[in-house]
Amino acid sequence: MYISDPVGLSSFCERARHHKVLAVDTEFIRERTYYPQLCLVQVGTGEECACIDPILLDDLAPLADLLADDDIIKVFHACTQDLEVIHTTLGIECAPVFDTQVAAAFLGLRQQIGYGALVESYCKVHLPKAESLSDWSRRPLDADELQYAEDDVRYLPHIHERMVEDLARRGRLSWVEPEMALVTDASHYVRDPRKAYTHLKRVNSLTRKQLAVARELCAWREELAAQRDMPRKWVVSDEVVVEACKRLPHSPERLRRIRGAEQLKGRDAQGALAAIERGAKARPETYPKRSHHERPSQEVEGVLDLMYAMLRVVSNKSGIASQVIATKDDLLDFMQGRSEARIRTSGWRYELVGRQLERLLAGETGLTVKEGRVELL
Repeated sequence: MYISDPVGLSSFCERARHHKVLAVDTEFIRERTYYPQLCLVQVGTGEECACIDPILLDDLAPLADLLADDDIIKVFHACTQDLEVIHTTLGIECAPVFDTQVAAAFLGLRQQIGYGALVESYCKVHLPKAESLSDWSRRPLDADELQYAEDDVRYLPHIHERMVEDLARRGRLSWVEPEMALVTDASHYVRDPRKAYTHLKRVNSLTRKQLAVARELCAWREELAAQRDMPRKWVVSDEVVVEACKRLPHSPERLRRIRGAEQLKGRDAQGALAAIERGAKARPETYPKRSHHERPSQEVEGVLDLMYAMLRVVSNKSGIASQVIATKDDLLDFMQGRSEARIRTSGWRYELVGRQLERLLAGETGLTVKEGRVELL
């Protein structure tokens, strides 16, 4: 069903409101803009699929009310970008949400499994990929594009039902719900300009003082890109930002000597230099904390390798992706006894692997190889 008129939209949303679970997906483009441009919203009820055209519809209020309904579970696959474009365009936080990609990692499927592989696993249907690079802003959309778009929500209600049953049977539904809440938290898609530096490529190569400069320079870039609705890299690239944080140029001429900064002229160059100066003058107690761990010693690396081997054993036996259970940084936090270690603060993680890691670190258990496989002693 293709909906491009107000009556059709209101009628469909009224019918959809009677369902407790809705599958949702979006098509958007953002290659030439700062904000993602919503081009299509697909909604599946299990009985019908609708492709809603936000380009031809002036009023999306019925859709916004539907997706903001707290009594309806919205099922997505890999939801972060969809939630961002929905928030940007409709001005709502879409909740509650069930993300099938998150759930899959608790059910023996690989982490970050693609939608096509998920449908093939659960529904034995092979989806074509021919329209994945379509220009969704072009009108009219053809039949193949609409079929492709509908398929993105056609199978999700069934998959959601089976996943919930399987998670409940394994006693893992309560494990998944807090993980789902983390993934769908608005902080993942509503960016604070003052935290934009944390997404900078090669940010770990900067000292804490240089991070203070990066915080100011990235905030300036973020605000300017949003104001002009253009990709942030069109203002200035990550590589230029990192180099400017290291060189601390004091004049437009010195700034433009950084390769890739030639386009910064006039007010833009002055704005970048002012941001660099603010960061350089920051007091040491206000410097950002480094988000990564210092490189551990060889001895600690050896212990971490052993802990990670145990984690892989637990992952294989439980069918939960190892990266979902813990990262190497999580293992280091646990080894160093940090109270905020995720393995300690998350009940299911501690029950699943934390107790065994404590026994490993205490020398009370170990690992061995049997028939070519690593196993617990």
